[in-house]
Amino acid sequence: MYAVFKRELFSSLHSLMAYVTIGIFLLASGLLLWFFPETSILEYGYAELTGFFSLAPFLFMFLVPAITMRSFAEERKEGTYILLATKPLSDWQIILAKYFSCFVLVAFSLLPTLIYYYTVYQLGLPAGNVDTGAVTGSYIGLLLLSAAFTAIGIFASSLTGNQVIAFAVSVFICFIAYLGFDAMSKIFALRALEGLFLGLSVNEHYQSISRGVLDTRDLVYFITVVCVFLGLTRLVLGGRKW
Repeated sequence: MYAVFKRELFSSLHSLMAYVTIGIFLLASGLLLWFFPETSILEYGYAELTGFFSLAPFLFMFLVPAITMRSFAEERKEGTYILLATKPLSDWQIILAKYFSCFVLVAFSLLPTLIYYYTVYQLGLPAGNVDTGAVTGSYIGLLLLSAAFTAIGIFASSLTGNQVIAFAVSVFICFIAYLGFDAMSKIFALRALEGLFLGLSVNEHYQSISRGVLDTRDLVYFITVVCVFLGLTRLVLGGRKW
């Protein structure tokens, strides 16, 4: 399993696509956070990163699918998955190796954003006047969000041999999981199920963690989402092998 994980991770790190994708993510977040008047911290006037953590999930809806779309789709297109499946590895080991390699790459893309925290920390009056607990909780929330989106992306990639289709399917599922259930909870005819839809909403649990409070229910929710979509990936691969 470790050999597959290392192969996938180094393959991504040697791919220009990964650097372009991460570069676009950092450029977009930087422009939104510092230059665009509607979302700029400098225009807002308060030393906090609320704007970044509100915008990051929407950027992740495209960043994560772009990283995960090649995981199984490329293997199927080039016919190398057959060779991989003949090795003494279970389906779960292959899935987890690919999942963790993509997740590490997504987490790696968050490291440069720590400079935003340092900058806001220095801009505060007095310096250091920042809610560090809320920032820490928001970063934990982003990591859990990326874990869930990565599992969705791995599942989407297992469905097809076309990377573009895998990307589109992954973006759609991430969008529904993040905003779709919130929207359905506000439909008058479905008000009786409002609690159920909010409980299924990724946004609801992400916002809860971003307040700086780690609730066991939120952790269980994200772990469940990851397990469900990795389990669906196992079913897809197992059914195809059969």
